[in-house]
Amino acid sequence: MAKAPDSTAEAEQEQEQEQEQEGADTAVGVRRPPAPVAPRASRGFPSAVSRTGRVSGLDGLRTLAVAVVVVHHVEPDVLPGGAVAVDVFFTISGFVITRLLLAEYVRRGGISLRSFYRRRWLRLVPALLALCAFCVLLASTTSLWGFDGSLQAAGLSAAFLTNVVRAMEAGPYSELTRPLAHTWSLAVEEQFYLLWPLVLLFVLRRFRARTVLLCTAALCVLPLLWRCVLWNPEAAHRIYNGTDTRADQLLAGALVAVALARLRSDDPRLALLRTWSGRLAWPALALLGLVAWQVPVTEDLGVWTAVWYTVGFLAVAALSATLVTALELRPEAHMSRLLALTPLAWVGRNLSYGIYLWHYPVVRLLASLGVNEGRLAATVVLTLLMALLSYYAIEKPFLRRARVGKVPTPAPALAVT
Repeated sequence: MAKAPDSTAEAEQEQEQEQEQEGADTAVGVRRPPAPVAPRASRGFPSAVSRTGRVSGLDGLRTLAVAVVVVHHVEPDVLPGGAVAVDVFFTISGFVITRLLLAEYVRRGGISLRSFYRRRWLRLVPALLALCAFCVLLASTTSLWGFDGSLQAAGLSAAFLTNVVRAMEAGPYSELTRPLAHTWSLAVEEQFYLLWPLVLLFVLRRFRARTVLLCTAALCVLPLLWRCVLWNPEAAHRIYNGTDTRADQLLAGALVAVALARLRSDDPRLALLRTWSGRLAWPALALLGLVAWQVPVTEDLGVWTAVWYTVGFLAVAALSATLVTALELRPEAHMSRLLALTPLAWVGRNLSYGIYLWHYPVVRLLASLGVNEGRLAATVVLTLLMALLSYYAIEKPFLRRARVGKVPTPAPALAVT
């Protein structure tokens, strides 16, 4: 089951508002860094604060990927490998969340876990509960087969346990999660959001910045080794849906965030990263596109499946990390400019989560109604309408509440410039 864009777009907007209050200019295309951070105050991450502005190219990448997801679910024969979008968005999520956490740590000398979890709850859960209620309502008031069993599926989705149930099913997926099966990937992200800030805060407090980088790199390798231990054809669902077996894809983005925060703007290693990420960005995007177009990654392909479910996930994470690095470091490049076009960036920034939530129920609704002609166009139109409604009626009001409820944490003396 493929996944639509990740749920971190608004987290970047939250960070921007904090920066504006501290005197940072985060308008699109302009990156005026905040006041310089003293060497001791930077805690080994001299670029953590300055690298928190919006990356419009990433917003455009979200839009491109959600298009792949929608087509994959409506016309799987056209893009049989569209599930590769899962990998891309996991990496984007790991990158965005980690750089925000690092910036908070440098500015304030710590990370407010309570505030972080509260913002994530207000960002994700109200819109998700609205979707669950909609599906349960259709199941109880209509005879549409696509929403049978919505009550159980809604409970699992609201508790972010869909991936756990799917991971325990060795054979074909049951009807227990099917009406909201796409929320498995949201569950993986939320479980990562629950654990990663704790791990990151632990290593930040106890180790130097270089060791934090090495620890993050080491953690990227552990899921690969674990997948190799677990692999057999009967364990495919376990590996595909498990947070522990997909963590390297999120951690690959986290590794990029830690590495870039470690390097000053005049560091020759940063120039090297900028050069090579720019050279490899188009080949990386082409390879990911080829997989989406030609490789049915969720089907049984014998030896290829074994390779994909072990080494393949990490390889795709590396390609995704290359894209993220290039979009972050080369905003003037052709790819960045193309993906930063206003319509693409706006949709990715504001509607990605709503599209993620609503596209799959819309697909099932149209299938239950027997719509065949023009099903892709109908899916796009209905999904966009529901995403707009979700954004303006539910997500945006709760985001305002999350921002109003922020209580600034006084920074310790060491962190003051």
